[in-house]
Amino acid sequence: MANSLPNINISRVIRRCIAVIIIGMLAVLSFVIILSKNLPSIEQLENYNPDLVTRIYSADGKVLNELFIQKRVFVELDKIPTHMQNAVVASEDRRFYDHWGLSLRSVARAIVINTLSMSYRQGFSTLTQQLARNLYKSVGFEDSIIRKIKEVVTAIQIERTYTKDEILEMYLNTVHFGHGTYGVEAATKRFFGKESIDLTLDESALLVGLLPAPASYSPIHHPDRAIRRRNTVLRLLRDQAIISDAIYAEHRAKSLDSVQEEPKRGTAPYFTEYIRRLLEKQDEALGVNIYRDGLKIYTTLDSRLQSIAEDAVMKSIRDDQDRLNRRLFANREEFENLAFLTIYPEDSVKMMLEGDGKLYKDLRDKLLVQCAFIALDPSTGGILAMIGGRPDYHDQFNRAVQAKRQPGSVFKPFVYTTALENGYPITEQLLNQPVVLNVQNVDGSWVKWKPQNYDGSTGGLTTLREGLRKSMNLISVRMVQQDIAPAEQVKRTAKRMGITTDIRAVDALALGTSEVYPIEIVAAYSAYANKGVYSKPYAIKRIEDRYGNVLKEFYPERKEVLSEETAYLMTSLLQTVMDRGTGGSARWKYKFNRPAGGKTGTTQGWSDAWFVGFTPQIAAGGWFGVDDFRVPLGPGQDGSKAALPAWARFMRDAHDILDLPVKNFDKPSGIKYSEICAVTKKSPWPACPIETEIFKVGTEPTQKCKDHGTR
Repeated sequence: MANSLPNINISRVIRRCIAVIIIGMLAVLSFVIILSKNLPSIEQLENYNPDLVTRIYSADGKVLNELFIQKRVFVELDKIPTHMQNAVVASEDRRFYDHWGLSLRSVARAIVINTLSMSYRQGFSTLTQQLARNLYKSVGFEDSIIRKIKEVVTAIQIERTYTKDEILEMYLNTVHFGHGTYGVEAATKRFFGKESIDLTLDESALLVGLLPAPASYSPIHHPDRAIRRRNTVLRLLRDQAIISDAIYAEHRAKSLDSVQEEPKRGTAPYFTEYIRRLLEKQDEALGVNIYRDGLKIYTTLDSRLQSIAEDAVMKSIRDDQDRLNRRLFANREEFENLAFLTIYPEDSVKMMLEGDGKLYKDLRDKLLVQCAFIALDPSTGGILAMIGGRPDYHDQFNRAVQAKRQPGSVFKPFVYTTALENGYPITEQLLNQPVVLNVQNVDGSWVKWKPQNYDGSTGGLTTLREGLRKSMNLISVRMVQQDIAPAEQVKRTAKRMGITTDIRAVDALALGTSEVYPIEIVAAYSAYANKGVYSKPYAIKRIEDRYGNVLKEFYPERKEVLSEETAYLMTSLLQTVMDRGTGGSARWKYKFNRPAGGKTGTTQGWSDAWFVGFTPQIAAGGWFGVDDFRVPLGPGQDGSKAALPAWARFMRDAHDILDLPVKNFDKPSGIKYSEICAVTKKSPWPACPIETEIFKVGTEPTQKCKDHGTR
């Protein structure tokens, strides 16, 4: 029987196979081309612009705080320790310097392992592929063959665009380390509180160990796992002969003591939040995003003065709180009402008030002594230090710029300034006798009020210098009532000197019954120190982009609000307060002996305590009280006791740390010294007891004394 085999056309089969292969290759190529349409272009690759942290700097070059959505700080490769670079390569991609974006050996190994296990157990991502995934959202993060193809295509493009060192630099600046940090610099700051250049080998290994699963290997939440992962990275370094056995053993034995559980809070948090709010008003005009664009914000604040201010304020806070505690603990009914003792245990509340643990939030506005403190450069208005609340109870309410409180006697200089501008000399005398005021209640009704001097005293004729030295309420009120300083004029004076709040033009304004912002009252006082020129407070010097280009500069805003002569006369009056008046303890107790002027302030019912003062170089002021103004600090808690100590400590130490020279206030040519009778304050006779007083030229006394001579 004949052998019948099919007639096979070999050439046709070969052609068909080739056609299938070509079609398959074209299909794969088309698929890759379609996928590539959504991948970054060469131009995008060459102009990669990652989100970076915006940094806020102090005037003395310290980083105060950072603004970000994803915390990423760029640092150049030569600023990253070699052992950190080695650890990343050894752990994540040991053939990094040999491949072109895709490691065929890793791909083959992954195929074999995954095929044998019938599951996805082995990946094959190179460091460049990881970078592609981290940099470009279009690559995606889902586990799929499509994502892998996108990743490989982008990685190859990256390898063609950048050098290996540039790729490693980008990787180390973009990879996620957990706890909101991206890049080695941000991670080092978060976990170790320092810069990446100072990383030790074991710390570098710890960070690299986080990369496969930052949440699972967090040294804060899972320290045991973190140590195991760190040691794995160290072992890889040893096995690849990058470190010796001895170094491996040394660093493997180290603990996690250098890891900080809580990130360091930024310096001057109230100030940096103030800066953030200012920046939000600028970003649209400048076309920037303050949370993504890696801006550099250079401010006026001096970190050294900020630290001094916080220390000085905390000393006063503790003293004031101790006195408030004693008062409340002694008044069972008041304490029970304020502390909600029907809800909270009394012993726990007392322990918290004494510093053992944080006080319940519901009680803080009624039981905690709070504060605001501001220091300014009188010549520019630059904010040198800012505290918006207790440093140990940071919150979102910045009392330095947001709290409106009655100023009490720190408002009196506006009354005296108005009198001097009206041509009255420092020697003008008024009766230190009781007066009656009409005062409007909250409900709109009017009542009679008879204010008293702080010490309850009365007396005879009293000069302006003596009235301010002793902070006599009766003298201030008489100045307003007798039209030496009419209320409407006082209001205009305060407004001209930068007070923006509602000043009520009634007789009681002489006693500081209209609320003010702390920053504004300090800025107003600084005009006395600056020869009558008011400098508006400002906080930002300039804004730079990530490349150092200046986007905007800010300059002092100044205006003359007083004549030099009036400013000098008021400074002289306020110096008397410091040297021989209610501010005297700054001299004898706190040893602040530089030429300075200042004023205490205490409100009705002891709710507010103030001290505001200045030298030619620094103006500063502090307010202390309870957020709920209905809760008084307590009898005797006046400005000299509750507020002055913080001011005096700050001013003493601030001038010393800046090494500022001792400087006197410059006397203008329109001021002259004249001898007068010490009793009558008139032009003296030879028999008169003599004292010297200063006058604006043309206001010195011409009438002769009637007590010690004849016509």
